[in-house]
This record gives sequence, structure tokens and C-alpha cells, in this order.
Amino acid sequence: MSMKVVNPSKGSESAGNSASFSSSGGTLKFKGCAHFRQRLICATLSGRRIRIDNIRGDSEEPGITEFEANFLRLLDSITNGSQIEINETGTVLKYTPGFIVGGTIEHDCGTKRAIGWFLEALVALAPFAKRPLVATLKGITNDDVDASVDFFKAVTIPLIKQFGLDEGLDFKVKKRGAPPLGGGEVIFRCPTVRQLKSIHLIDEGFIKRIRYVHALCRRHIHIISSPGYALSLVAESTTGVLLGAETAATSGSLPEDVASMASHLLCEEIQKGGCVDTSNQCLALLLMTLSPEDVSKVRFGKLTPYRYTCKPPIPLCLPTWSTQCNYSYRYSMQYLRHLRDFFGVTFKIKADHDSKSVLLSCLGIGFKNLSKKVT
Repeated sequence: MSMKVVNPSKGSESAGNSASFSSSGGTLKFKGCAHFRQRLICATLSGRRIRIDNIRGDSEEPGITEFEANFLRLLDSITNGSQIEINETGTVLKYTPGFIVGGTIEHDCGTKRAIGWFLEALVALAPFAKRPLVATLKGITNDDVDASVDFFKAVTIPLIKQFGLDEGLDFKVKKRGAPPLGGGEVIFRCPTVRQLKSIHLIDEGFIKRIRYVHALCRRHIHIISSPGYALSLVAESTTGVLLGAETAATSGSLPEDVASMASHLLCEEIQKGGCVDTSNQCLALLLMTLSPEDVSKVRFGKLTPYRYTCKPPIPLCLPTWSTQCNYSYRYSMQYLRHLRDFFGVTFKIKADHDSKSVLLSCLGIGFKNLSKKVT
């Protein structure tokens, strides 16, 4: 891998420069730091070269951040033949994807982003690797920014199983780690597939059960480096739909405030409706795109980005928090544009005014994992 990183800075994946796109000579060109992971994931799966210019070019600390450079290292560890070039200021990235090889890896996710931020990428790439992936990830398991490992296990894993990934799929939390020091450790095992299955998730059903996972650090058998606690809530419907919400404590937070906020967020998630949780919408859209050449249909609630770009300090009233996050909804449509640009797939969007949901359907590209041996 050819890689040079200079002056890593803090920043958000979806904040900063607005996205811009052009295509020239087989290379897709973008501007700005938005949708960093999404672009690299789509480039790796589609085999398209990309170039990203003006990455935080107007910032006091220009260039890619420390966690983005960390993500590039993770991407390089599960691929073979990838070429990553970064200019001296870190404001220009050129990426030529290689083959996804998978295998056994160990990666330190650092303390800038939680393990869940990296897992969201691995779960999209690992099924199409040459060998099953066994990834040991170290870092923060629960924080107030990214999806927690508990959320990943309770909501994301069941979703990808519906696309045909079941046998051999496993996820274990060995240690927990809270900010700022982390210290957590998880093991993610993902099998490979020759081809995904198309899906039809249309019936939301009615909520019949609500479960919770309370992550308490320093008072658990798994001793970690930093104290902290978090709460994940999962609502299950009569048709097997899983909707989740979670909150992690910040400095000075009371347990009652954490529980109250998580409850409010779950109620809002249920009110939005749909058969896919908010945080997993983009993963579902990607897997629908890669599914066989058949129509996949999924009912969504309000279209959102990968994850809310701002989480509230606790306590904070829900209406105020929702208002702060409204600006982030535009990123879901941008992701649909990415799927069109990289894979040539367009979605049919039909609004259901009765349930206030939207039905998205597409014809899959019939993506096949040619590296997987046929048995």
C-alpha cells in the first residue's frame, strides 16, 4: 500500500465540505470529506478508482483525520492489491481498490471513533471476501457518537442474516471499553457468500416485545480502562422487525437521564415506522443493490444517514435534539446517488401516506463473489 498521512485532525465524517461528484477516465472524482467510508466501501465492491479532493481544505486543520487514516489501514488489511495515495497536506486521496481477501486480522480502532464505526464497514465488505473474516477489534465499545457493539449484535446481525448470511456468523464482546481510553475488545466472524438473497420486507407488524442491554463498565467482570455506562433498547414486532435506540452516559450524566433519553429515542424510532432500523438503512440499501437480478422491496421510515450526525448531551429534551438533527436527513439521498454512480442502480421510491413510510425497491445487479470456491 502506498500511503502518506500528514497532520491528522479531528472532524466528523459527514461534516465539513459539501459533496461534489464527477467522472473522468474511469475514475470517480469527489470533493469534500463527507461520506468518506461510503465512498471507499462502494469503490472496493465496484472495483472503481476514486479521487477525493479538497478534504477539509478550508479547515484550520486540513486533511484526513486520525480515524479516517485508521480506517484506511483497516481497509488495507482485509484487501490485497489496494493502492492508497495521500498528498502531503492530506487533502487529496487517490484510491485504487484491490481484492477483498478477509482472513484473520487484529486491528486497534483507536479512541477517536468507536468499534461500531469500523464494524459498519466490515459487515458490508466481509461477505464478499476470499476467506471468512475473523476480526479482533480493540477500542471503544460504547460511546455517545457511534453505534455500540450491543446495538450491532442485537439489530445489525439479524438484518444481514436475512440476506443469506447465517451459518458461521458470530459476534462476541470480550471486553468493554468506554471513552476516553477505550480498552474494549470484540471478535467478529463473518462467512463468505457466493451471492446474496433478494428480500421483501414490507410488513412492519406490531410491537410485541422490548428488550434492553445495559453496558456497565468497571462494575462488570470484564474490567476496562475507562468507566462508563450505556443503555440499548430493542423493539421487536410480530413480524420479526427489529428497531433499536441507545444512549451512552457523558460526564455528569445520571442513570435516570440515560434511561429517559433512550426511551424517548426508541419511541421516536417506532413512530417513524419501517422494517429497517434507522442506523441500518444504508446497509440495507447497499445489500439490496448487490442482491440477485430480482426485485428487492423494503419498507423504510423517514430516510436518514448512516447515523445521526449529532447526539445530544444528557439531559436534553427530545424536540430540541430532533431539531438539531434535521439537517442530517439529506445524506440518505446522497447515498442513493452513490449507489447509482458506482453500480448504476436506481431505486423506485413510493410514499405510503397512510403509514407515513416509504417503500423502496430496486433490481439487484447480481453481484457474485468470484473469489469464493464453489462446493
